[in-house]
Amino acid sequence: MKKLSEIFNISIENETIFRQALTHPSYTKEHELDYALSYERLEFLGDAVLKLAISDILYKKYPDYPEGNLSKIRSIVVSDAALFEISEKLGLADLIILGRHEEKQGCRKLESVCACSFEAILGAYYLDGKFPELIEFIKEIFTPYIEDVDKNFEKFNAKALLQEYTQGRTKTVPEYRIVNETGPAHNKTFEVEVWYENECIAQGAGKSKKEAEQKCAYEACQKLGITKCQK
Repeated sequence: MKKLSEIFNISIENETIFRQALTHPSYTKEHELDYALSYERLEFLGDAVLKLAISDILYKKYPDYPEGNLSKIRSIVVSDAALFEISEKLGLADLIILGRHEEKQGCRKLESVCACSFEAILGAYYLDGKFPELIEFIKEIFTPYIEDVDKNFEKFNAKALLQEYTQGRTKTVPEYRIVNETGPAHNKTFEVEVWYENECIAQGAGKSKKEAEQKCAYEACQKLGITKCQK
């Protein structure tokens, strides 16, 4: 709890809900505890808290952007990939409470696990009565990421951009194929190809399938000359 409080720079009153926010379902199952003692209910609440905070930031930061622009940026900023990146920087993965099997499999480094736990912590802070402080924390942590997404939108949104382009030409969508996986289960690298009209048009690699596909799509967009994104 001390480490968590230091990371967020927000005091903790009710330690019980924060322990719950850090507890993976595998731990409750292994110890035959009530399923509700895992982070999943708090994740549901934290997801709503995060979307509200990000929506507020975007609404005030970009007064000239239409709803569609704001929604597209928000969807990237609150994605599992973004939350995993932020969780890694904050060092939250080390605090997650896992079952023995999941620990051995390296699940604390999985994108989905880190993202879920991060959202659950937000939910716990909300219930702990720290909403104003939490909003300030989210603003401080996410604003640079929001600015990066806005500035390099086509890079973050490459899959959607490529699909719009291909459907506009031939009404078909690109196909992503995983061609190789290397590394241990908790630290894999995925290599992906994107195919369109029976031709491989680009390749990409990443620490998750989504990241590899996004990089692959961006490479394809560059090759096809899709350089300006329509937000």
